[in-house]
Amino acid sequence: MVSAVAVLALLSQPISTQDQLAMSLCAMVAMSILWIFFDNPPARFVFLALGSLVVLRYMFWRVTNTLPSPSDPVSFGFGLVLLLGELYCVFILFISLIINADPLRRATPPLGPPEDLPTVDIFVPSYNEDAGILSTTLSAAKLIDYPAHKLHVWLLDDGGTDQKCADPDPAKAQEAIQRRSELQSLCKALGVTYLTRPRNQHAKAGNLNNGLKHSQGEIIVVLDADHVPFRSFLRETIGHFAADPRLFLVQTPHAFLNPDPIERNLRTFDRMPSENEMFYSVTQRGLDKWNGSFFCGSAALLRRRALDEAGGFSGVTITEDCETAFELHSRGWNSIYVDTPLIAGLQPDTLVAFIGQRSRWCQGMFQILMLKNPLFKRGLHPIQKLAYLSSMTFWFFPVPRMIFMFAPMLHIFFDLKIFVASVDESIAYTATYIVINLMMQNYVYGKFRWPFVSELYEYVQGLYLFRAIISVIVSPRKPTFNVTAKGAALDQDHLSPMAWPYFAVYFILLIGCGTALYRYLFEPGVTNLMLVVGLWNFFNLLTAGVALGVAAERRTTEASPSLAINRHGRLVFGGRALDVAIERASALGCTIRFGAEALPPGAGSTHRTGQLSVVPIDGAPVQVPLPVEIGEMTQSGDEMVLNLQFQPLDPKGYGALAGLMYGDAGALLRFQQSRRRHKNILSGTLQLIWWGLVEPFRAASYAFKSGHASTAETVAKAGPVLPKQSAQAPLLVQQPAPFTAPADTQLTPPGPSDNPLVVRQGSSRIPGSEAATDWVRLMLEFENDRLLESSGKQASRGSHDPLVRT
Repeated sequence: MVSAVAVLALLSQPISTQDQLAMSLCAMVAMSILWIFFDNPPARFVFLALGSLVVLRYMFWRVTNTLPSPSDPVSFGFGLVLLLGELYCVFILFISLIINADPLRRATPPLGPPEDLPTVDIFVPSYNEDAGILSTTLSAAKLIDYPAHKLHVWLLDDGGTDQKCADPDPAKAQEAIQRRSELQSLCKALGVTYLTRPRNQHAKAGNLNNGLKHSQGEIIVVLDADHVPFRSFLRETIGHFAADPRLFLVQTPHAFLNPDPIERNLRTFDRMPSENEMFYSVTQRGLDKWNGSFFCGSAALLRRRALDEAGGFSGVTITEDCETAFELHSRGWNSIYVDTPLIAGLQPDTLVAFIGQRSRWCQGMFQILMLKNPLFKRGLHPIQKLAYLSSMTFWFFPVPRMIFMFAPMLHIFFDLKIFVASVDESIAYTATYIVINLMMQNYVYGKFRWPFVSELYEYVQGLYLFRAIISVIVSPRKPTFNVTAKGAALDQDHLSPMAWPYFAVYFILLIGCGTALYRYLFEPGVTNLMLVVGLWNFFNLLTAGVALGVAAERRTTEASPSLAINRHGRLVFGGRALDVAIERASALGCTIRFGAEALPPGAGSTHRTGQLSVVPIDGAPVQVPLPVEIGEMTQSGDEMVLNLQFQPLDPKGYGALAGLMYGDAGALLRFQQSRRRHKNILSGTLQLIWWGLVEPFRAASYAFKSGHASTAETVAKAGPVLPKQSAQAPLLVQQPAPFTAPADTQLTPPGPSDNPLVVRQGSSRIPGSEAATDWVRLMLEFENDRLLESSGKQASRGSHDPLVRT
């Protein structure tokens, strides 16, 4: 504390603008040296300390020297609003640095003898997911490596409750009755317990609490319906409970097989870390160091005794997960975070669904903040209060993001002086602060977040979440739980129904840039400050331009998420057996590779069906062969690459599919690590410029395209979505393989697909490029090639893009 007071006293001393610039530049040089030549915790702390000193110096100058005079109340009022927005950002920055300065990484604990392992109930809450999605999740849960007599899988169905089956609308009632019958048959066939309840009270929390009433397992595993567990899920996590009797939670990351709308529409999915990876790979580990890692709604294990003590899952707010952890931490229970992806899930496909999901998260966290403020919560340690405060106040970001987006236009259009500084001062203080802020973020999060991507995610969400925040402030108990729609099939390019506000903001900013340039060049008495503000507005214009690309929804040619795997099997068709390498698999089919000499002449054209047996790994049980249809075949050197389409699967077939796709959790980790390559500030800036220049043209082409399909109809079509694959791993484009029930059930599956397997070669274009050959594109292609080569991927350069939850 003494040293901190001394430093603050030193930072408050007045110095010349030239000295401030020299000090900031020296800090940049020292930080760069530490970054390049030293890689250890002391160097990390010194790096962050140097950057923090410059930030504090800037904020002292900002508060004491840059506000307009109170004699001009309009300028002073807007200037104060801008300052408050900056203070919020610095507050979030410092909290995140405290939380994430030394993230914790835990080793896997020993399991102990089987007889000492606790009993486990796996809850899969469901609302409107179809049987195909649930079949895979439930089958994979049954195959988890754990003593069978101690593992019980439950389907908690909130779509077939008595309340829904008795709906006044006969069509809705019949739909619920049919759903209940379908899922009861499915669960009977899979050996899973089906459970519903009389009424849909308290949403997901009420559904989980109903499961608690009917089960007895010592440990509760919660899996969302579209979160499929890998076989090693319990082996990597359950041992922590034996080591700490006060442990209530083991949370694992949420990892996804499909891109979110930003990743898909900007084509970054296979080369840029996903948005959630920064939260799950840095922030949750940082929270774990302070016993502040919280429940994220799925992919987690909870101790029943702790839940019973708290009265079950909390349901006061619409984010029952964080609220439950919040209550249990306040009761002295502990949590642990395991940074190993052990489930594979689905993300929202459309911008509408994405914004809806984030609105729920935003409203729920604000509800907890307003109804159960962590600063006043008894039982929490001070650092835990800070941890929860950081997670909740983060969701205030739409307010400062909108302030920063529109503030420059107050000076451009109305000549308001909301930031009083000369150009020299702006360079010495503001510009160096921005650069050092970027350096700190890139240093801490560089492998998990590209430069300026957080700003993009915040702006895309901010236009709509602003209203969500206001609604919670006005009525904290009003928001209700809404299920996130996933699995939409987008069969053609179109504009999102939420696109028009992004167009409006873009054109306002474009007019602002033109006005600033005109005034600077031709209007007498306009100073260089107009140039500085104009450049600020131009950065906002680039961000808004990229957002237009996000709102221009690209069609998906993939029908189901796939994963690159490394498995071996045997394909039997035409009376011949081939040993094959299985390279990629989805719920619909797989891609295999084998020696060309092993294929008998004409086999690929005369024999169209066969069976694929998969070699089990890691002590997994042998599964039945998968029935397949032979798809398109191509030759790659001395090997043949063949697409196989799965035929309708019975319960044992779904077990075989789960064993194939989710038998090795390392497959998902390898995919994530292949994208985690550091992107420096220069290349990140060039990427933003490129997107900002070309994506508005693509969005405009969608807007003026004649005969495009109704967006509402496009979004309404259901069907799982696949991430893009490389040319070496062809895509499978078809409808989901239906579930086939045993003969004694009443389940009526949908008909099989009549769509052929199609091989789609990867595009060699970067996002938004058509035929351009300018220097920005060439530099970006070089940078992206370097990233792909360093990750060992020989994939095409087309892809998809990632917010911060600190």
